[in-house]
Amino acid sequence: MEVNLNPAGEDVQKLSFDEFKTAVLQDYRIANKSRQASLLGRKEVLTGKAKFGIFGDGKELAQLAMAKVFLNGDFRSGYYRDQTFMFASDLLTVQEFFAQLYATPNEVDEPSSAGRCMNGHFATRLLNPDGSWKNLTQCKNSSADISPTAGQMPRLLGLALASKLYRSNPELATRMTGFTTEGSEVAFGTIGDASTSEGLFFETINAAGVMQVPMAISVWDDGYGISVPAKYQTTKQSISEILKGFEESEDQPGFIILRAKAWDYPGLIDMYEEGIRLCRKQHVPVLFHVQEVTQPQGHSTSGSHERYKSADRLAWEEEFDCIRKFKEWIIETTLATEEELLHIEEEAKKAVQQARKTAWDRHTRPIKDETSEACLLLEDLAKSSPNRSFIDIQLHKLKEVNEPERKDIVSSIKKALRLVRHEDSAAKRSLTSWLNSYEDLNKERYDSHLHSQTPWSTDKVRPIAPIFDKSSAPVDGRE
Repeated sequence: MEVNLNPAGEDVQKLSFDEFKTAVLQDYRIANKSRQASLLGRKEVLTGKAKFGIFGDGKELAQLAMAKVFLNGDFRSGYYRDQTFMFASDLLTVQEFFAQLYATPNEVDEPSSAGRCMNGHFATRLLNPDGSWKNLTQCKNSSADISPTAGQMPRLLGLALASKLYRSNPELATRMTGFTTEGSEVAFGTIGDASTSEGLFFETINAAGVMQVPMAISVWDDGYGISVPAKYQTTKQSISEILKGFEESEDQPGFIILRAKAWDYPGLIDMYEEGIRLCRKQHVPVLFHVQEVTQPQGHSTSGSHERYKSADRLAWEEEFDCIRKFKEWIIETTLATEEELLHIEEEAKKAVQQARKTAWDRHTRPIKDETSEACLLLEDLAKSSPNRSFIDIQLHKLKEVNEPERKDIVSSIKKALRLVRHEDSAAKRSLTSWLNSYEDLNKERYDSHLHSQTPWSTDKVRPIAPIFDKSSAPVDGRE
């Protein structure tokens, strides 16, 4: 098997058999970790530890293949099912994945958004702590995901256009250092098949074809849009079929359109190597239509796909699960025995369980410590108040919460303070002071950095007022 190791797509280096085997088994390990993260993530939502979950199970192989050709300097503009790609690109750990599921409010544990976005919203840091730009050519990059379906498409186009502008204007590339290597960067986009019915998708496809930019868009096609079959939302039930008019010809530029099955590991590898090589070298947009995708847990934690999929479809999904097919292929090609693969599966399961536990412990430990502090202050308040019995009720309720949240702490304290609103005591003053500091701390956790807090903030730009005199002629604002 050949693997493209050159950003410009010019040189190819062959792997030895041992290197190839190691790479395949590493992919199998990542695929199983990602699947276990999805399975365990759903349980965390259904047991109340997280509020909502939407996962990338069923798309593991395609994303592993895509990650192999994702190089330093490249950008991703995707959506909430790309966890395997992020794992495989070393842009996300399983522990960070769970920290995002729990909405842990700090960038150390949850670097994508510090707990401020829905789970599955992936991002990498493009700025240094002081607000200056990182050298983006030396790292793999992911723009911050957004919730509206197909909303990632216009940004994907912009990222691809940037690469083209850098290649076509060497002076720009010289002035803007740290952003490009002669325009060799590819913008990788992902989208679910149902979202290709959005206007933003078609507008972006048309613009990319006109401008001929290095945009690589992968469509994960599982035949459904939540519960709605493709026949009700996509002409011919195939996005690649209806986009054939955009396909390049001998005398007309356009898109390269490639197809592969989501369970066909070697086919996916070949498809992405061929497509990205051309995309990177020729700056031609490429559409990767990944078909026969399964979704083992349905669309999200909000519903059950057993309600709208037939028994035959569910049986097919089990048989053509991509990891199951991957395992069969590895055994058939004698790259590993079933026993070796079972060992990898068990290791992956244990690793994910440990990552989940660590993420949960790191998420809950500060809250439990804060709860203990609040309880001690409430106990002091109760001792000094004639309303002790009523304060004890609030104290008991707070202690009773098995997995407290910060809103439980604030709610209990405010209810207690209302009970002693006409009283004055050292305990009341201590509790009020603690609450004020706590709310300030929570503002930092949840409300800071909505705008830049660096020296480059627009709030720190010194305004220059316009100067008018009697001879100043009125002109349109555009001038």
